[in-house]
Amino acid sequence: MTSPDHRYLLDNARVEAGERFTWLAELFDGVTRGHVDRLGARTGWRCWEVGAGGPSIPEALATAVGPTGHVLATDINPAWLDPHADYEVLRHDIVADPAPQPGTFDLVHARLVLVHVPDRAQALATMVAALRPGGWLLIEDADTELQPLACLDEVGPAQQRANRLRRAVRELMTRRGADLRFGRTLPRALRAVGLVDVSASGFFPVGGLACDRLEAATVRLVRAELLAAGLADDAELDAHLAAIEAGELDLTLAPLISAWGRRPG
Repeated sequence: MTSPDHRYLLDNARVEAGERFTWLAELFDGVTRGHVDRLGARTGWRCWEVGAGGPSIPEALATAVGPTGHVLATDINPAWLDPHADYEVLRHDIVADPAPQPGTFDLVHARLVLVHVPDRAQALATMVAALRPGGWLLIEDADTELQPLACLDEVGPAQQRANRLRRAVRELMTRRGADLRFGRTLPRALRAVGLVDVSASGFFPVGGLACDRLEAATVRLVRAELLAAGLADDAELDAHLAAIEAGELDLTLAPLISAWGRRPG
């Protein structure tokens, strides 16, 4: 049996990654900030943003905690983060590296990170180790199997093609070790690592410019991989991108499952 390929499919080094960060922020930052506010983030808190990708959430956390607080933003490739901003930037592998400043954080947050990580149990353990007693862990991840379609209203050939290509991207993700059912397991996973007061909610947008732009950036990012794997051809990829540009599709995403729990103490 061939071993799974655990290289990250959505390569942060590519220019399309920056586009994805922009539109993911547009779609999901309001959801994330709402959860952070409800967990009580305030002046003086210490926060760790894991697998930050782009700068939007570290910036929001830095604003929330003020000059007496501290925000650490880490990523395996922190190139999209601003080393001169009001947060600390650190290159960090959530599986291979130990928790920075263990036992000190009021809030640890990761969004759309663990679904791509092969050793999710180790990653969760590292994040829990960083929490102070009473600190909160907030994990947000997709569950593509809950809602696998690109177009909910499969009304014609363009929508059918969009859904076929979404299945192809899901196949690539599976081959890279992603768990497309991971989102639904989050409440159980947080309880299993000893957190208390665990709760969760879900969100997914339907239609609009941000969904269109995110889909186009993602397709361009993985185009070579789709072609190499024989999961799509140039003609259908070009037709799909043209349909997006023409505004013909009401695109949607997998649900974002947000789950949170508190370290006892």
